[in-house]
Amino acid sequence: MSQAELVAEQDRQDRQDRQRHRPGVAGTVTLFRSELVTTFRRWRTLALLGVLALIPVLVGIAVRIETGGGGTAGGDGGEGPPFISQITNNGLFLVFTSLMVTLPFFLPMTVGVIAGDSVAGEANAGTLRYLLVAPAGRIRLLCVKYASILVFCLAATLVVASFALATGAVLFPLGDVTLLSGTTVPFSEGLLRALAIAAAVALSLTGLAALGLFISTLTDSGIAAMAATVGLLLMVQIVDTIPQLDAVHPYLFTHHWLSFADLLRDPVYWDELVKNFGLQALYAGVFGSAAWARFTTRDVTA
Repeated sequence: MSQAELVAEQDRQDRQDRQRHRPGVAGTVTLFRSELVTTFRRWRTLALLGVLALIPVLVGIAVRIETGGGGTAGGDGGEGPPFISQITNNGLFLVFTSLMVTLPFFLPMTVGVIAGDSVAGEANAGTLRYLLVAPAGRIRLLCVKYASILVFCLAATLVVASFALATGAVLFPLGDVTLLSGTTVPFSEGLLRALAIAAAVALSLTGLAALGLFISTLTDSGIAAMAATVGLLLMVQIVDTIPQLDAVHPYLFTHHWLSFADLLRDPVYWDELVKNFGLQALYAGVFGSAAWARFTTRDVTA
């Protein structure tokens, strides 16, 4: 066999080897499972989830102490977060109150930390180049990273909701739920609405997750990416509270976050919810594309 034939045969075998080891659906599932295990085994992740779990417990205990004599939380002046005055009558409202309390800062902060560290943390630890040599493929790896962040969004929301429900069941009575529209529904329907609200809250964080992923592709420092994501979150929330900037408020990813309360109406008000989900999809598309453009052209193997 001539030298040219040997080279051609070697090239053919190399192509076959690459095709054989190219990760398909099974490889993607394995990579995704590995990413989830890595994310949820970190002490930082467990600590963040622990803090989220503690918040509804503290809120429930505070309401119980304040209303030990059977009064109404928040007093006659209606002070405190929305829904807090109904907790003493129905512990299920502790779920709604806890999500209302954690959504402006605590939940998005934890998502910002996880998203900001997703790519930058790998680069800083020196493991990113090995993931790409695997070969996972940059687009595939980026999609797996984003999917794992979305799973964390849902997990974090469910942690708040489940601990709030458990605390509410222990400290307060459970029963039929009076919605914001005045309609009373069975506890089973109220529980389904609570689950729908948790899903809506998790979906509300998808835009921030994409933003954090994009920021994570810009640097090799996980700490810098996490700080930038959380800092940008705080800046957007401050802008959203300035009346003089109300023209830009509808375009901020935080603006419609509290629209999940409309799921407690009969019939459900969908306008604000649809605006929220549409805005999150827009942010996910824009910053997901930006992350793809940055990551696919970035030199991470040097």
